[in-house]
Amino acid sequence: MNTNRNTNQITFRLEQQEDHAAVEDLVRESFWNVYRPGCSEHYVLHVLRDDPAFIPALDFVMELDGRLIGQNIFMKTVIDGDDSREIPVLTMGPICITPELKRQGYGKKLLDYSLEQSAAMGFGAVLFEGNIDFYGHSGFTYAREFGIRYHDLPDGADDSFFLCKELIPGYLQDVTGVYQTPAGYYVGDVEVENFDKTFPPKEKLKLPGQIF
Repeated sequence: MNTNRNTNQITFRLEQQEDHAAVEDLVRESFWNVYRPGCSEHYVLHVLRDDPAFIPALDFVMELDGRLIGQNIFMKTVIDGDDSREIPVLTMGPICITPELKRQGYGKKLLDYSLEQSAAMGFGAVLFEGNIDFYGHSGFTYAREFGIRYHDLPDGADDSFFLCKELIPGYLQDVTGVYQTPAGYYVGDVEVENFDKTFPPKEKLKLPGQIF
């Protein structure tokens, strides 16, 4: 599998250990004050790299003229089928682009490349939480259309955040069940705060549109 591609000075490659600090800083800058005052995504990434479900071969960084501008990771998880089967699938993220280059098409390039590589490795589907207005352009739709439910979500609750894309056509045919988020995504506030102290101070702001 070729994990390097150049398109108009854009390069995709696998993250290396020496990239970790810079990538965590990129994630922090990208998510800061977006969904909550401050963010936790940089610590989530830090923790997930050591999780058994983490897939090093799908841990990508994106560069523009040699400068780090984006990243994406994938994790193994399952759908607990209503027929008692366990269906292997992927989940994704954090995925981000440096703030000054958002909404310029770089995120879709990174996403599409990442999905292409995931499909090349034989994975059947990706499920995760995201905005259909963006991810729909890369073939995601609502997971409910596949008969997949989000764990711990009450009946009738809004599930429009829960998205799915088949990487192998028909992979989820005749599958219904409950998606399980890998445990590594759940981190404590104290651990996040302690980790964030290792970065330069940034002001936490409560802003309109935040969900936490």
